[in-house]
Amino acid sequence: MSQTLDRPAAVLNLAPSRPARRLLPAAGIAAGPLFLAVGLVQGLTRDGFDFSRNALSQLSLGDLGWIQVTAFLITGILVTGGAVAIRQALRDTPGGTWAPRLLTAFGASFLLAGIFRADPGAGFPAGTPDDRVPTLSAHGTVHLLAGTIGYLALCATFLAVARHFAARRQRGWALATRLAPVGVIAGFAGSATSVAAFTAGAGFGLIALSIVTARLTWPTRA
Repeated sequence: MSQTLDRPAAVLNLAPSRPARRLLPAAGIAAGPLFLAVGLVQGLTRDGFDFSRNALSQLSLGDLGWIQVTAFLITGILVTGGAVAIRQALRDTPGGTWAPRLLTAFGASFLLAGIFRADPGAGFPAGTPDDRVPTLSAHGTVHLLAGTIGYLALCATFLAVARHFAARRQRGWALATRLAPVGVIAGFAGSATSVAAFTAGAGFGLIALSIVTARLTWPTRA
């Protein structure tokens, strides 16, 4: 009789399995490199695209735009998975409440950026006038706002994570995560004169996020 009563309890055990605990950190770590790799390959192979004039977001346009749209959506899902892993790793620690929330907002920004595409301009897609679009479309406006708010959320995520490292007296990591937003914002500020600076700032943020996610979640994967 006791065996019969114990079995439902085992069935109702909803604790994440070990494969699930490993998959979520891997998702967060892979998000940035995957997005950048897809953008790099497309930027080097698609007619009319120039890294010095065009943002990766514009790869969502044209006949092959579905590739970049898919990259946006998958990256958003992966970042959200990484946020869950960080929530588990930072539970009941300084920064453990806001870091995953802010990171979830960053992931959501990729989903929105995939649904609402950037405007054409600067010669891309091929045949588009070289001048930048003087006014943004509704889609372009939402895309721009999603990216701006998303990367501000990422910068805030780094600052929240810095509290965790500081509480653990990991001064090097605390300093690095406090400086990471500076690199992102510097790249965005430089976009006024160079699109490549914007791409570098965004890419730096994604790679920094992968490194921080690995540092926070790797020990929990054993």
